[in-house]
Amino acid sequence: MRTPLFRVTSLNGMSVIIKICIGVVTSKMIAIFVGPAGLALVANFRNFVTAAESISTLGFNNGVVKYVAQHSDDPSALKKIIATSFITLASSAVIMTVVLFFLAGYWSDFVFGNRFDYKVVFQVLAVALPWYAVSLFLISVINGLGKFRRVIRINIIGNIIGLITTVVLVWQFKTLGALLSIVIAPALLFFVTFTAINREIRFFEYISFRFFDFAIIRNLSSYSLMALVSAVCGPLIYLAIRNKLIVVSGIEAAGHWEAMMRISTYYLMFISTILSVYYLPKLSIATTDDQTRRVFWNYFKGVMPIFVGGLLVIYLLRGIVIRLLFSTEFEPVTDLFFWQLTGDIFKAASMVLGFQFFAARLTTAFIITELFSLAVLYISSIFLIAVVGVEGVVMAHALTYFIYLIVLIGFFRKKLF
Repeated sequence: MRTPLFRVTSLNGMSVIIKICIGVVTSKMIAIFVGPAGLALVANFRNFVTAAESISTLGFNNGVVKYVAQHSDDPSALKKIIATSFITLASSAVIMTVVLFFLAGYWSDFVFGNRFDYKVVFQVLAVALPWYAVSLFLISVINGLGKFRRVIRINIIGNIIGLITTVVLVWQFKTLGALLSIVIAPALLFFVTFTAINREIRFFEYISFRFFDFAIIRNLSSYSLMALVSAVCGPLIYLAIRNKLIVVSGIEAAGHWEAMMRISTYYLMFISTILSVYYLPKLSIATTDDQTRRVFWNYFKGVMPIFVGGLLVIYLLRGIVIRLLFSTEFEPVTDLFFWQLTGDIFKAASMVLGFQFFAARLTTAFIITELFSLAVLYISSIFLIAVVGVEGVVMAHALTYFIYLIVLIGFFRKKLF
């Protein structure tokens, strides 16, 4: 008989394959139409959008998954959780819309510098952001209800929407189109998630101010603080590193690093998706060290060997991967694979431990370790870029996640061993 993990892993594998195929098409188009320099600009904007999305949702997503999972059999408590979190994040999204729209010129200068005027991109982001924020919330609710396969199907549909949107916009508007696709495609996912949630619950019956409960806000605040630390500090660190790389090695080198990061994102989707849809709910309901230990080692024994084997294949075929995903302008990226993949192995191993911070609401420990890892990444990147150029960024990535993994193993040693 197939186990739940096998079924979720199989469907997740299909989702990742579809995402990679879509990534091949979109990356190829972006490489041809905008080149390494344009890709660097896209990376800066993506960092900003990530921060804006997290602020608009107040970092509630993981907390919503946890509390919906815990109270899925209690309709009264479930209504309070959904109504409170939805009303709060909807208010936050509206505020973000106003700030983004009326200060669009400022944000354009902040992200792209004075040489580029992409004010319109931030105005479009202001309009699209509330739709995507609600979409993320609905996915969290569906995830918390244990509908893992439905979540993965939504991701697959979202990937297809993203492909169509990106192809059309990049074809028509080049770099501007690539930037617009980052915000338009996720917003369109709202219509898919809204249809999916209505198959599980009568959503509008849950949204009422009479169900609003400030106690739930207090419970979610720890998750909010953890998410916002990552959402604000992380993008700022990557922007600073990329700007340093542009100064030292040029904007083309920054584009090569972003190409390597995109490849990394493709295969790490397998890890992040299965952790979010399968392991986070399991960690959230684990009440003893022994139960948590079984979840950890199930991941290390079942997922990590497959992941490491996949990375070995990618490394051996790295030249083909670059030609397939990008263009001849990106050939220097092949020199970045070893350290990036090494760091991603450490990262994947640490991710399941990092999710325990959210599952157990270990807010202070998470913030300290997160800020520590970002500090190590920034300091080591700045130093190594000055010494060896763009390769220094991926070397710093490997060093950072090696140290981060050691720190987490030490912190969770009683739950691991």
